Amino acid sequence: MSYADTILPEFDQEMASTRKVLERVPEDKWDWKCHPKSNTIGWNANHVAEIPGWVEGSLFQDTWDFAPVDGPKYEFPTFRTRQEVLDFFDKNVATARKAIQEVKDEELGKMWSLLQAGEVIVTLPKGAVVRSFVLNHLIHHRAHLCVYLRLNDIPVPGMYGPSGDEG
Repeated sequence: MSYADTILPEFDQEMASTRKVLERVPEDKWDWKCHPKSNTIGWNANHVAEIPGWVEGSLFQDTWDFAPVDGPKYEFPTFRTRQEVLDFFDKNVATARKAIQEVKDEELGKMWSLLQAGEVIVTLPKGAVVRSFVLNHLIHHRAHLCVYLRLNDIPVPGMYGPSGDEG
C-alpha cells in the first residue's frame, strides 16, 4: 500500500468534518473570543482553512521558515466572510490531496523542518508531517471552533457520529 492509500481516507474524513464546522462559523461573531488570551472565531476559521495548504510545501520542500531573518514573514489569512474561508479551505484541500497523491513514497522518510528566524522549531519525517503538523494541528483548532460554536449556542455538527445537537 502506498502512503496515499493509507493517509487519504483519514485526510478525506477529517476535511469533510472540518468543512461542516466551517460552514457553521457565524459571521456576526467573527471577532468573538472566549477569553482575552484566546484567538477569535474568525482567526481560528482562517487558521483551520489555511492548514491543509501546508501539505504541498511540507512534502516537496525540506524546510519552511515562516519568519526568515532576511525576508518577509508568513502572513496569516484574514478573510472576513465564511464564504471566503470556505473557498480558501476547498482550494487548499484540493492542492493538499493532489500533493499526497503525487509524492513518492521514498520522499516520506526524508526530514522536514519548521523554522522561525532560522531556528529549528521541529523536525519530522515528511510522512509524519501530514499527520502531526497538518491533521493533528487542524483537529486541535477545529476543536476550538466547536467549543466556540457551543458557547454561542450554534449547533455543533457530528464528526465521528452524531453530536449532542444532532443526537
